[in-house]
Amino acid sequence: MIFNSIDFAIFLPIVFILYWFVVNRSLKLQNALVVVASYVFYGWWDWRFLSLILFSTLVDYSVGIALSKQEDQAKRKALLWTSILVNLGFLGFFKYYNFFLDNFISAFSFFGLEIQANSLHIILPVGISFYTFQTLSYTIDVYKRKLEPTKDFIAFSAFVSFFPQLVAGPIERAKHLLPQFYKKRTFEYDKAVDGMRQILWGLFKKMVIADNCAEYANIIFNNSTEYSGSTLILGAIFFAFQIYGDFSGYSDIAIGTSRLFGFDLMQNFNFPYFSRDIAEFWRRWHISLSTWFRDYLYIPLGGSRGGKWMQIRNTFIIFIVSGFWHGANWTFIVWGALNAIYFLPLLLTKNNRNNLNIVAKGKMFPSIKEFLMILLTFSLTVFAWIFFRAENITHAFDYINAIASSSIFEIPNFSNSSRVKFESLITILLLFVFIVVEWLGRNEQHGIAFLRHKKSKGLRWSIYSVIVLAITIFSGSSQEFIYFQF
Repeated sequence: MIFNSIDFAIFLPIVFILYWFVVNRSLKLQNALVVVASYVFYGWWDWRFLSLILFSTLVDYSVGIALSKQEDQAKRKALLWTSILVNLGFLGFFKYYNFFLDNFISAFSFFGLEIQANSLHIILPVGISFYTFQTLSYTIDVYKRKLEPTKDFIAFSAFVSFFPQLVAGPIERAKHLLPQFYKKRTFEYDKAVDGMRQILWGLFKKMVIADNCAEYANIIFNNSTEYSGSTLILGAIFFAFQIYGDFSGYSDIAIGTSRLFGFDLMQNFNFPYFSRDIAEFWRRWHISLSTWFRDYLYIPLGGSRGGKWMQIRNTFIIFIVSGFWHGANWTFIVWGALNAIYFLPLLLTKNNRNNLNIVAKGKMFPSIKEFLMILLTFSLTVFAWIFFRAENITHAFDYINAIASSSIFEIPNFSNSSRVKFESLITILLLFVFIVVEWLGRNEQHGIAFLRHKKSKGLRWSIYSVIVLAITIFSGSSQEFIYFQF
């Protein structure tokens, strides 16, 4: 089930009514309803993979209980590794089996040795990368004694499978989300209204910005040999806004939906394209994953506490692993390594924490210096996105080589159809409006959260109506959420 579907439009009100008006007197029943609703939500895609979620839930729940009873450090470590190997084992098999097999065969072929091995037709379970990391956060925190293990299996099951963020995040920490299932929730009107506001903005991001940009990005990337360098740059920019509108739009809908049920999820995107350097970008992009790798990989490796060599090593490890997390393709690894190269000069010169405040705080416009810094950071990010979007490494380098030609000075043109040209201009205009709204809302949790400060009810509802009208009129052809494949 996807957020921008009729199925979800029917599913959500039903669960909401049952949650607040039928089982609202019992916390246990509310949590049980969350579990049932989450399994229905996920099973709508493919019920067979519910067994993976259930098995992961049983393993980590049992490991948590066992850790609470065990003081012997060697045995505690064995329990931790049981959880890690089971969870990463499933993730590795479904996501990376064919990748490692193909590269293993290619490596031997390079030396003239032919190996016969068959790839498997494996279906990647939606959201496995997200809920795997979420359950691992529980086991690791219990092992480190940062979190008391739960004995409430229903609450733990709800934490693992919570449907708003089950398949594409945010990746919640157990110590933040799990305790919320222990406490009685009361309906808060203002929180629910802002949740609906955030859902609306998320739908606009996905259906108007991402889906329209996807159409033109796909045309250009899929036929890149036919276009000028300037058109290829436009294609990369379209993809940059596609992936941002798609993924941050999903996060907005997930966070807004959670607020309808009395839960607070962490902010996953904090207006990253207004960043003034790459370090700031990674503090604002996919925050739940970046902080997960920071806390559970980067810091345990030593972080930036060691010498220059350790800092370089750890930076490359965290970015390359982050790239590999996204998919079984060398393009993602190169994308991660490229971001490490961007990040290293800031880290080594101790300038990686220069821009912690909001850009142009209290001002309508950024300074010329800030604007140029934003433009440079965005350009570097768009360049890296080429590897992320390309089919393979060869495609990425061919794409970049074509950009670096004299045709870069031509007027972008990717269609001879006047209709397509007109619609692409409309999309560019909508992008401009989108950027302006996001800029005005950059001090808030999401793009139109600032509307809650507007006293004029008529103004607020006029803006809501315009957004609904824009979704109705300008929605692009429906595209699956990009991060479902990760």
